[in-house]
Amino acid sequence: MTDRLRIALAQLNPKVGDLVGNLALAKQALADAVAAKADILMLSELFLTGYFPDDLLFKPRFLSDAFNAAEQLVAATDRTDVVLVLPTIWQDSNGLHNAVIVAENGKICAVQLKRELPNNDVFFEKRYFTPGPLAEPVTIKGVPVGIPICEDIWHQSVCDHLRQQGAEILLCPNGSPYWRNKQHVRKNLVRARTSEDLVPMLYLNQVGGQDELVYDGASFGMEPGDKLVFQGKSFETDFIVSDWERRENGWTCVEGTIHDLPSVEEAPWRACVLGLRDYVHKNGFSHVVLGLSGGIDSAVVAAMAVDAFGPEKVHCIMLPYHYTSEASLHDARDCAERLGVRYDVVAIGDPVDHALTELAPVLGNRPPDLTEENIQSRMRGVVLMAVSNKLGGMLLTTGNKSEMAVGYATIYGDMNGGYNPLKDMLKMDVYRLAAWRNTHVPGDCLGPSGEVIPQNIIDKAPSAELRPDQTDQDSLPPYPVLDAIITAMVEQERSIDEIVAQGFDRPLVERIERLVNIAEYKRRQSAPGPKITAKAFGLGRRYPITNGYRDRTIG
Repeated sequence: MTDRLRIALAQLNPKVGDLVGNLALAKQALADAVAAKADILMLSELFLTGYFPDDLLFKPRFLSDAFNAAEQLVAATDRTDVVLVLPTIWQDSNGLHNAVIVAENGKICAVQLKRELPNNDVFFEKRYFTPGPLAEPVTIKGVPVGIPICEDIWHQSVCDHLRQQGAEILLCPNGSPYWRNKQHVRKNLVRARTSEDLVPMLYLNQVGGQDELVYDGASFGMEPGDKLVFQGKSFETDFIVSDWERRENGWTCVEGTIHDLPSVEEAPWRACVLGLRDYVHKNGFSHVVLGLSGGIDSAVVAAMAVDAFGPEKVHCIMLPYHYTSEASLHDARDCAERLGVRYDVVAIGDPVDHALTELAPVLGNRPPDLTEENIQSRMRGVVLMAVSNKLGGMLLTTGNKSEMAVGYATIYGDMNGGYNPLKDMLKMDVYRLAAWRNTHVPGDCLGPSGEVIPQNIIDKAPSAELRPDQTDQDSLPPYPVLDAIITAMVEQERSIDEIVAQGFDRPLVERIERLVNIAEYKRRQSAPGPKITAKAFGLGRRYPITNGYRDRTIG
């Protein structure tokens, strides 16, 4: 039995389904652990398959290839002094499991099975996996080590059992996505477990964007007594090595690095940038294109894109019509110049007017309405998709959560695009992020410093500019009011009565509820975007399109 351990945590960015690429990342991490003279190397949850592989787990060939990749990684531990803690899939007579393989000297020495399977919010592991029994500690280098897997630590019984069976250290691999305040939620959870069980826990999380989820890393170690002993980087890969020593009252960390967590303003920006970067790159694109209207949403998306890829990989296009103001033309160009991106102007006046002329015999003498406005938006979508197709950049769409909640967007028009960085961002949050970005260049972002979003864009009244003198507030309540109602109705699932009791006008709340319900068909066809809040449209909120329920008193 040893009295000292050096433990390495590989906080990496796997890609779901990329068994070859993930295996290469794992082998490099093993080489790094050997170079660091680590005793133990731990990878994050379901590392080889990527988290979460969804219905790939129903594909027999995928399963066999994943088992083969695990065998190769286990074999790579031969002639090393590193014990590998490898989270991956495992199959036995009871079924398929979310598991951890412990390997040493080229052989499997133990298998741990996840007991508590999440089955709500964004993960539905019971669809794929069979839960395991309460696990026993694994002896590593003579030390009894407990390995609860992600959701297991949310249930006190799992860690209690490991401690009662003699575990002296807990190693916890995770696939825990980011949303606001999530880093502090994890800390409070681990603080509770270490206080109850009186043993330290090393919490490893993956990093990177995967479709609508963003994993923020931020791995950490904590000892009993609310003692944070190391803190990994947030929204970046990291290789975390900590030294541990057995003392009279248990194991303590004698060497660990603590990185600062991002502020509450920086974290959502970093999440959007990371989600955007990984979605584009992991799907085989190298650059992006977007419509730059002179409004706040497209300006913020352009800044995020520059932070993600650099200005040379971002192409902005202004698409003016007769109602586009000179101020918008000026502001769009000003923003593009500040960001250093390619900027083109493609007028849509002639094609829109020609379409209206050709439609006149069909539409008759009916007065103008949303139809004409939508034609403008859809013509912009046609042009942007043409540029995307011809030049190969992924088209970004720029609608915010407030607009998407109430259907203030044109399907097959401004909703066109492969990804939407603002999908889970309320309008007032967009303004706050813009003001913050003008005074900060966060983390590994590639954009310029200074006021990259012109103050005039932040100050002016938002408008789609689809008719003369139009503003958003012609048909919507002020955004602070709308955002508060959406937060209560969508994110908190409050009833109409509860929202009215907060001081809002009942007819307004009922109108917003109706708009939210009838816009579900649009949201179902919208581009994916990063989940920033606990309740995002799409992943995490599954409402039927055909829905007869309304929040009214029955009886």
